[in-house]
Parts: sequence; structure tokens; C-alpha cells
Amino acid sequence: MNYFLTEEQQMLRELTRQVAEEKIVPVRAALDEKEEFPHEIMKVLAQSDIFGIFIPEEYGGLGMGSLELCLAVEELSWACLGVSTTYAANALGTYPILLFGSEEQKEKYLPAIAAGKKLVAFALTEANAGSDAAGVQSTAVKDGDYYILNGTKQWITNGGEASIYTVIAITDRSKGPRGASAFIVDKGTPGFSFGKKEKKMGIRASITSELIFEECRIPKENILGREGMGFIVAMKTLDQSRVGVGAQGLGVAQGAVDEAIKFAKQRVQFGKPIISFQAIQHMLADMSTRVEASRALVYAVAKHIDSGAKDFSKVAAMAKVFATDTAMKVTTDAVQVMGGSGYMREYPVEKMMRDAKILQIYEGTNQIQRNVIGQALIKEAVSRENGS
Repeated sequence: MNYFLTEEQQMLRELTRQVAEEKIVPVRAALDEKEEFPHEIMKVLAQSDIFGIFIPEEYGGLGMGSLELCLAVEELSWACLGVSTTYAANALGTYPILLFGSEEQKEKYLPAIAAGKKLVAFALTEANAGSDAAGVQSTAVKDGDYYILNGTKQWITNGGEASIYTVIAITDRSKGPRGASAFIVDKGTPGFSFGKKEKKMGIRASITSELIFEECRIPKENILGREGMGFIVAMKTLDQSRVGVGAQGLGVAQGAVDEAIKFAKQRVQFGKPIISFQAIQHMLADMSTRVEASRALVYAVAKHIDSGAKDFSKVAAMAKVFATDTAMKVTTDAVQVMGGSGYMREYPVEKMMRDAKILQIYEGTNQIQRNVIGQALIKEAVSRENGS
């Protein structure tokens, strides 16, 4: 379909697809097997200015928006979800600075992020704070010109590899959800170390690590916004990033469709390519229809965000739910189309299926997304009843 992309957007898509085809596809299986961080690919993305897509021009970026970021994420995910997670998590960690950072903080951090010189990570999740974000136990206690940060974060994407971390911690437990604050923490700060590197089902090229803070002294000027805004920072950040997770689902699903079609044209059974059988055609038709519907929704939501919309929690959740459920369904069906071959590591769809599962889990499980959508529907219904 023609989504009426501008010439600049089309060029960005083509550039990212070129990187995906030439630099990622040849090494994706090895990166997955070795659970190896894609350092060289990140350098190529930096040289191609792809890290600067969503950073304003005044801080060295390209000044583009959510749609352009989704286009890049889609193409990277088409090739390897582990690589695209490394890239997308960088944006997730940067959004708190973009949305809530002071001018001084933006000037200090954003140029290096835009240039791809420094990776970023977002640290919210803990052992008792997953879907229940209010369960955060990490604390930050004011001490003169510093905050003393203590606690442990788990399952942090880019943990150990990133140079900059946006961290949510409790500054006043008596205030409940309004007692959390957000901080920028630099790698190398005394008292900040890294725990175990997780062994995962999929996205193995993406590093997932534990962050440990022990009497870690953070300068007070590193607080984002003001004290007590931590959960607002976290929720607004996740609202902003969720359409990008939808773009990841879209990309890996399209990759699986492409591989399934290529295989079905070549695989001969009963004297004919299996793509000539109606059962296979119907599977491929359903897979492709779901992918195109996901693309339409993801692009529309990204454009809606870029239009300056103030409240897009519901539609961002819809894009995330629909596209990532599609990714799981389509990658599973791609394995089925390819039969025994699809189950073998020789072909990329078994990796795509393993990788796709995380999309229904991270940045808010799809069950939590349905809660967000449902609560928004209730709010809208009450508003209509009240005539507002």
C-alpha cells in the first residue's frame, strides 16, 4: 500500500533496509548463537545518523518524529529483533531526557546520544515492580547536593553496555505513587555496578542485565523534572515508546512472511511447489493481511503522536497489542508453513518465533495494554455521559 511517505522518509527506510540486508542478516544467526552484543552494527547505525532520527536538530539530531523512528525500527526488526531491541531501547532510555530534561541536561546528553557515541538504558523494572510499576523498592535519599541511590534493577536492556541510565527510584515512600523520582545516572558513578547478564529465550544479541546501586551518589542536578514526578516520567515515556514496540512486531512479522513465501515457492511436495496448495495460500493470505493491518495501525498512531496529540495512551496501547500479537501469530505460522525446516536453526524463522514472544511481554504486557485501553474507554464513556 502507498502510505504517502515523504521522499526523506522513503530514503530513511531504504537506508535502514540496506543496513539490515548488508550488515545484520549475514551475522544475525551468529549473534544469536553467541549471545553477542552487536557493537559493529551499532557503529554502522551511528555512522548512518540513524541514532539521531528522533533527536531535535538543535542537539545534533535529524529532528524527525515517531513515524520515522518506527520506519527504522521496522526495518531493523525485519532482519533481527535482538539488534532492533538494542537500538529501540536506546530511544526508550532517551525519551525521559527529551520529555522532561532541563535545557542543561539536554545540552549535556543529547548530542552524544544523537551521534551514537553513547547508548542509553531505561531502568524501571525490579523483582517486585514489573506490571505493578508502583512496587519500586529502590530509594534515593536527599543528602545536601546529592541523592543517595540504593537498590537493584533487573532485566534492563543495554545494561552494562549503555553509558547513560534513566532510573526510577522512591524519594518519599509516604506519598505512594507520587513519591517516586527519575534520575540520570552515568556509567562509572561510584556505587553503580552491574549484576548478572540474563540468558534468554530470544533477542539474544540484546544484552539484558541487573543494575546494582549501593550508596550511589547522584548530583541533585541529575533529577528529571522535579521530585515526585518519577511515575509520570515513566508512564509518559512508555506511552511514547509503545508504538515503537508495535513497529518491532510489524518488522519481525514481515520478515517471517517473506521467509515463508520464499520457502513455499521452492519446497516441492506431491510434484508441486507447496505455495500452489490452497491450505498454504490461505495461511500466507491471513499472515499478510494481519501484517498490513498492523502496518496501517502503527503508522497511523505514529502520525497521530507526531501531530502533537496530548493523550495517546489508548491508541499507543492498541498499536502495541495488535502488532505484537500479530508478530507471535505470524512467526508461529511461518514455522508451520515451513514444517520441519522451519523448526531448524538453519532457517531464520525459528529465531523469529523465539524473538517475537518478548514483544508481548516487555514495555507493559499485552494484558496490561488491554487494561489501559479498557480504562480509556470507560473514561471516554463517562465523559460523553457528562456532555464534555
